[in-house]
Parts: sequence; structure tokens; C-alpha cells
Amino acid sequence: MDRRARVAAHAASQAGLLTRPQIRGLGVTAAQLEAELVADRWRPVGRNTLAVAQPRPGDQVAWWLGVLECAPRAAAGARPRAALAGLSALIAAGLRGIDDDGLVHIAAPKSSHPVPPPPGVRVHETRRWRDEDVLTTGVPRARPEVATVQAALWARTDREASLLLVAAVQQRLTTVDPVAEVLDRIRRDKRRALLRAVLRDVAGGVHSLNELDFAGHCRTRGLPEPDRQVVERSPHGTSYLDVRWSRWRVVVEIDGIGHLEPARWIDDSLRHNEIALAGQTVLRIPSLGLRLDPARHLDAVERALRQAGWSPGTR
Repeated sequence: MDRRARVAAHAASQAGLLTRPQIRGLGVTAAQLEAELVADRWRPVGRNTLAVAQPRPGDQVAWWLGVLECAPRAAAGARPRAALAGLSALIAAGLRGIDDDGLVHIAAPKSSHPVPPPPGVRVHETRRWRDEDVLTTGVPRARPEVATVQAALWARTDREASLLLVAAVQQRLTTVDPVAEVLDRIRRDKRRALLRAVLRDVAGGVHSLNELDFAGHCRTRGLPEPDRQVVERSPHGTSYLDVRWSRWRVVVEIDGIGHLEPARWIDDSLRHNEIALAGQTVLRIPSLGLRLDPARHLDAVERALRQAGWSPGTR
């Protein structure tokens, strides 16, 4: 096999790209490499990366370029010590319905001195780098549980961080336990407590936003104390309402993540309809929404109570 064919064969698994050290590791001399560039058979696409073959359909050239540019010293056959990370790694794993932030996120070990990245690439140097956290089939990328935590920590807002964590689990890219294990490694980060709480909501374990916490929000707001876990009987059976003010016929249902499952969703809708047809006002509040933006949800509750005849000072 001549050198061009040998180089192209190695580049086939990297969207047609190789770094200069990778090419030199295949036995190509500096003079031969320069001759290929002068002849325009190979072309530079970054500081250290060359396009030496055509990418295959479906190849993610931008992802590979980001990884290779941030780990240019990887020799032929060596695993680059850089990987798709965070939101980019979740998208590579199949995440849907979340807007891309327009960047390719790359993780590299702290103090690995990655070269300045190409436009559109953000490098995150991390002390938490572990080689075993990287999947190497295809473009190197963080395992989904690691990428989920990275994406949440790097998100622009708490809301975005929470939605990324929930989406990764809901779409079955990962599960709660592996994410919890990765999150346990985080010792110092302002979002650590928030993400642990959201993960508990997803797991359905500790109901941190259940009716007891909702009652606390009501007390802080000056709203009357509601009844909790009220038994409601109808011709269709017995159900339990999370929160109700019987005097004002206002019901609040606090929906955890499990309520988004199709079967549960349908049952909840039928139950909601029966309660509404009986003349009660029913408000539905997602537990995640209550965690991230309680004021707007409590505004709606207060408005419903006032419309039903409640006023401040009324017991």
C-alpha cells in the first residue's frame, strides 16, 4: 500500500482528517507531507489538522476537527486525549428537542495545553478527566452520564441545566444511578445542590417538591393552608388530590416527572376533567417548574383563590 492509500485508510475513521503527528507516525516524512500540501492533494483545515480524504456520508467533520485540534499530539493509532463533551456529546448520543447552542464542546485534561480551538469550538479543561469516561467508537465522546453532568454544569442558566438533565434521562440516553455517581464526584460547584435535587425528582425518590413543600410556599406567600392528599370519589373511582382548598373549590396537582409517561398522562387528564366538571378549579404545576420558577406558579394559585372569593386575612 502506498503512502497516500495508507494515510487515507487511517483517516477514513476520522471523517477524512488526520493531525500532522498522526501522519508523521504513519511513516510520512516532513518533505513528503509538504509535497502533498503543495500539490493540493491534502489541505490544512486547522492549525495541526489536515483533510487527506473525503469524508463519508454522515461523518461529523466539525466534531472530529474539534477533537483533533484540541489533541494535536496524538500519534497514529493513539487515542486523542480530548473528546466531545457536554451538550455536543449528548447530541452525538441522540439527544433530541434541545436547541444546540451553536458550539462544539470539547473536554481536555487540565494543563494538557490544548492549542487554541477553531472557530465554533469551546474547550473545557477539566481536572475531572478520566480516560474511562470516554467512548472511542466513532468520534471520541464523553459517556452519556458524564456528558449529562457536564452539560448541566456548563449550561447558561439553572433552567437550562435542569432541562438538560431531565431530557437525557427521559430520552433514555442514560439512567439516574450513573448520573448520580458522576454527580457525586463534583465537590465544588454552585449547581451541585440544584442538580442533586432535580435528580431526586427524576428518580421519584425524595419528593422535594411534593405537597408539603408546596404548603411551605403558600405560607411564605401568605396564602391559606391547603388540605393535602384529599380523597376524591366519583362514579369512575377514588383518587387522591395533592392539594385542595375545599372552601374555595380550588385544586392544585403537582406533577412529577412520572406524570409525563403516556399512560399516566392520559389517566391524569381524565381525572382532571372529572374534577373540573364537578365545578372545581384545577391547576397543574410541574414539580420542575415549581423548583425553577415558583413565583409565576404561585401567582396563578393566588389568582384562582381570589377569583373564588378568598382575600388576604381570610382564614
